[in-house]
Amino acid sequence: MGVGAASSTAVLVCQGRATADGRYAVGRFSDPVAEELLDPAERTVVERVRAGDVPAQAAERMAYEMVRRSGITMVPRTVAIDEAIREHDAAQLVILGAGLDARVWRMSELADVTVFEVDHPASQRDKLRRIGDRTPTALRVLPVEVDLATQTLSPTLENAGFDRQVVSTWVWEGVVPYLVADDVRAAVAQIAELCAPGSRLVVNYQAKSAWVSLMRGAMRLILRLTRQPDPLAGEPWRSLWRPESMQRLLHDNGFRVVSDDDLFTLAVGFELPSDVEGSLRNGRVVLAVRR
Repeated sequence: MGVGAASSTAVLVCQGRATADGRYAVGRFSDPVAEELLDPAERTVVERVRAGDVPAQAAERMAYEMVRRSGITMVPRTVAIDEAIREHDAAQLVILGAGLDARVWRMSELADVTVFEVDHPASQRDKLRRIGDRTPTALRVLPVEVDLATQTLSPTLENAGFDRQVVSTWVWEGVVPYLVADDVRAAVAQIAELCAPGSRLVVNYQAKSAWVSLMRGAMRLILRLTRQPDPLAGEPWRSLWRPESMQRLLHDNGFRVVSDDDLFTLAVGFELPSDVEGSLRNGRVVLAVRR
């Protein structure tokens, strides 16, 4: 990842949301801002997927499939997190590893909410470049530069104005797999310390799955053999969690787990294509409340 550039995974997630907008779970899923955050070259494959223009060449087909599959998996994941935010009347929202997340520019429910977008400094710079002068729907949006793998969260977040005495909502989406297990444990402990009783934590994580790991490995091999850019190369999965292990971690840090569902369960009724069932069963969203 170059200095000031979005991570390739963040771009892929954004491409996925842009691809899915208006196509799946209409009325439940929507992200009209995602495409606007993409640079012109990044939109090309999105336009192909939306048009159903399947590439004939194997190399281009792989990039096409990665974006298409990302779009499908983003639907239940995004809906579950959006609804958890809407259902919780909190004055503060913390988005950890915000990447190219567009919630503060598309969710009207955040009109009275101060949002802290926490991410690596390089990612923050790129996000600000992409968002430009777009007006947020949130009351306030405060970028907070923290590298969770090397820095403590509390000093920087509180210096930005976060009040640990006020009930808050926390969203940790698309980050856990890229941290080693000890960093995940340390981050959960820091979050717990900052959460007032009644605060909500929503965590998206990946469960252990030999099938999904095999598929990711195969995709990377094909990209390497066809000499195509590999968006996963610099960001390998470093920790996968069994649901009972994640729930125990949250419980031990003072959280009560309300729900913990795989994306396949969350997607019931969305009529998504069936060829990504394995990925949907691997991804999970857990909702917990600070005791």
